Amino acid sequence: MKTLCELFGYGRQAWYEAIKRKDRRADDERLLVAQIRLIRLQHHKVGAEKLYFQMKDWCIAHGINIGRDKFFKILRDNGLMIRRRTRKAITTNSRHNLRRYPNLIRDLEISGPNQLWPGRRAVSDMTYLTLTRGFVYMSLVTDAYSRKIVGWSVHKSLQTEGPLLALRKALRTIMGTENLKLIHHSDRGVQYCSRSYIQLLKNNKVDISMTEHGDPYENALAERMNRTLKEEFSLDRTFFSYEQAKQLAAEAIAYYNQTRPHASCNYLTPNQAHECNGTMLKKWRPAKRKITGILQNRLVYKMV
Repeated sequence: MKTLCELFGYGRQAWYEAIKRKDRRADDERLLVAQIRLIRLQHHKVGAEKLYFQMKDWCIAHGINIGRDKFFKILRDNGLMIRRRTRKAITTNSRHNLRRYPNLIRDLEISGPNQLWPGRRAVSDMTYLTLTRGFVYMSLVTDAYSRKIVGWSVHKSLQTEGPLLALRKALRTIMGTENLKLIHHSDRGVQYCSRSYIQLLKNNKVDISMTEHGDPYENALAERMNRTLKEEFSLDRTFFSYEQAKQLAAEAIAYYNQTRPHASCNYLTPNQAHECNGTMLKKWRPAKRKITGILQNRLVYKMV
């Protein structure tokens, strides 16, 4: 060993230190992979970028110094990268004779929570959860500033009762708060244009905004929230019953609000971002394509 070290210009101590560092890196990688697998037990399809920021505090606590590229390489080497599924078409019935409202959120800047929550910006949409026999339907209300889900419901039909329940839950979160000028933004689906839904908004002095065209960017936040919950939190599975779908949706939403970092919120979780004020630093990169119509960052009310 002494001869080999002299041949390569190293002392024996340096040689043994290099071996120890290599062993430590291997141990750190095994510990990191074990923690990633543990997170994936609950958050099955969280993307690599979000996972990296989600685990930063854990890595610091365990003395693991790792960069983004190395983190991604470990995921690839261990088969832990996620393949994104293609987005499914959304079913919205906007062919009705009910009154439609203009879009109020164009060029609207949000500087804090509970502004476009469905208030300063809102989007409404519907998505289904698959049962072994049939479907149930999930409705969401999302704060556009913090991306926090502030109201939700899972209902057995496409009737207005599901969106109304989600809206009532969202309104309860701002009870006792004065001088809030809220905007509820949604698509022109029959549920959001219904008399009972519109009346509840008016009774609570919430301004009403709706998409005006078929441009998907007018409803981008709502669409993104559907995709996040389904793909990253496994709500795209088949459920045995309505009760199971409702329970797992509740768990997914609670876990999302608590743990899921957002590039649009400086990689804060929704609960953390909801406590902030002021312009939020965005970390995402613009898509490499021409953007037409309303920009994507524009939704508040969300009914999935």
